[in-house]
Amino acid sequence: MITIDSHVREIERVTAGADSGRDPAVVQSWLRCVNDYKLDPADAQDAYIVPEAKLREHQAQAEDIIRISRSGVASLFEQVSEQNYVVMLADARGVTVDYLGHPRLDSQLRQAGLYLGAEWSENRAGTSAMGACLVSGEPVTIHQDDHFDPTHIGLTCTAAPIFDTLGELVAVLDISQLRSPESKTSQQLALHLTRNTARRIELANLVARARREWVLRLSQSPDFIDIDPDAAVSLDARGRISGVTHGGLGALARATGLRFDTADTLIGQPISRFFDIGIDDLPQYMRGQSAGERVLNAGGEPALFASAISPAAPRRRGVRTPPPAEPSPALAALSHGDEAMASLQRRAARLAVRDIPILIQGETGTGKEWLARAIHDTGRAEGRFVAVNCAALPEQLIESELFGYVPNAFTGADRRGKTGLIAAADGGTLFLDEIGDMPLALQTRLLRVLSEGEVTPVGGLEPKPVRLRLISATHRALADHVAAGRFREDLYYRLNAATLRLPALRDRRDFDALVDRMLEGLAERYDARYRLAPSARRALPRHHWPGNLRELQNSLDVAAALADEGLIGPDELPETVRDSADRDTALARRLADHGGNVSALARSMGVDRSTIHRRLKRGAG
Repeated sequence: MITIDSHVREIERVTAGADSGRDPAVVQSWLRCVNDYKLDPADAQDAYIVPEAKLREHQAQAEDIIRISRSGVASLFEQVSEQNYVVMLADARGVTVDYLGHPRLDSQLRQAGLYLGAEWSENRAGTSAMGACLVSGEPVTIHQDDHFDPTHIGLTCTAAPIFDTLGELVAVLDISQLRSPESKTSQQLALHLTRNTARRIELANLVARARREWVLRLSQSPDFIDIDPDAAVSLDARGRISGVTHGGLGALARATGLRFDTADTLIGQPISRFFDIGIDDLPQYMRGQSAGERVLNAGGEPALFASAISPAAPRRRGVRTPPPAEPSPALAALSHGDEAMASLQRRAARLAVRDIPILIQGETGTGKEWLARAIHDTGRAEGRFVAVNCAALPEQLIESELFGYVPNAFTGADRRGKTGLIAAADGGTLFLDEIGDMPLALQTRLLRVLSEGEVTPVGGLEPKPVRLRLISATHRALADHVAAGRFREDLYYRLNAATLRLPALRDRRDFDALVDRMLEGLAERYDARYRLAPSARRALPRHHWPGNLRELQNSLDVAAALADEGLIGPDELPETVRDSADRDTALARRLADHGGNVSALARSMGVDRSTIHRRLKRGAG
């Protein structure tokens, strides 16, 4: 018989390194609970149900996957309800956002956390099927005393991950019981059903998101290829992979003998790299052809059976095609050899072809608008790039500027009305710079635009449909603004579906190349030749550059204007830059006075050793 004491002692033995007969997934989760989250197995915790308002926020953020999953969730519940299972769909943070259970067990299920709004993240609830699945990305059964918290040792829970078409884990599907047979093998059917339902949800999600692209469904058998395939990929008009189900990774790996760890390694690759077909060959794999004859060959050998779905309609304006293997010229121009920027460029190139909201974060002057324009150009949208500085517009004007207004909407309004910037970006990209400075009231209206895909002008009654790519940017810590109530949490999670963080200029490794490129730009603009004296080039990286690229550009503009015959020396540099160089030279002298002992110098200055090292490194540059 399982007791709390025996359960706690077993966890203590396992975390101390003793062998265990538990599944590896259970042992690894126990270790995370103790070592990473500092949870105590003897400290039993009641199930946590998030407040109603918080639940609504989670549901709003997960509304697409909830809608697409609903049929699968209902079908799964129909299959298992007689055994008193409940079916739960959790978002990527472990909060149950959809749920089907038994009303007669409502009180017991809520108390156990098998309920709408329950949070099962591992760091809060300990080892559970949802929590372990969120961490590992693998289907798992956590049966009875596999659970970490003794409150849950009567439950049996089975979960499977749901990935989006770019390979990100977006939800977890779970079926659970309050009580079950002692044997964990009794849950094998539960694991099979949950895994298959998650696979079907991923397929439905890909088909829904690729309505105007080719979808190629894959299976090892022809029998159910048209109605229940194993996996699928979506293809753009050039035959390049634009999306993939999680099962597609394994299917392509098995068929081609190649290895794919993540979906983003496939996005943008031509389908001809994996199979002996091109985009023009896809119609022969559509329904109407014999399923047994729809065979994909790889290297001349049969690999998989396939079923193709043609695009539902001609591609609409503004739909983007995947980038080439390397970043586009627009993105490539943003960096000159910095590794962090190169990684950001590759990520931006992948995101540019999808209508995914992007939040760009970085200090003032790091080039957030340049990056946003490069993403727009890479996506090749037909519409405009419309930039709005939310911090520069007066609060009383920002609403009419963003949403426009109908004729005579207010005193002083143009009698002809005005098209707002959101509507002007239809078919293109809306860039909201300094989004953290947007007033709360307008945040609510913007959220409605993003949710409903339509905008209503000030004073108007009829909404107008808009379709645009949204990129926002801020130098502020938006998460802190959310915590302080200055920024809507639901809008925050809509804006940062993907986040790109621009490095500060002082952290970049291509500083000299950036300087040279800016000097070349000045030379082209003024039809002159500019060059840096060695002493000036040494002085530049010693400055902290709080204004980043913008400050550097302005400094070089001023220096070029003051330079005699195009030669920029220290005297032509702004005073702040010269002062930084002088301070670092003085610092080197003070270090020499301390016999080269960084610790002694740091103590004398009342700063950390890391501060001294950073300034010395900058000075040496």
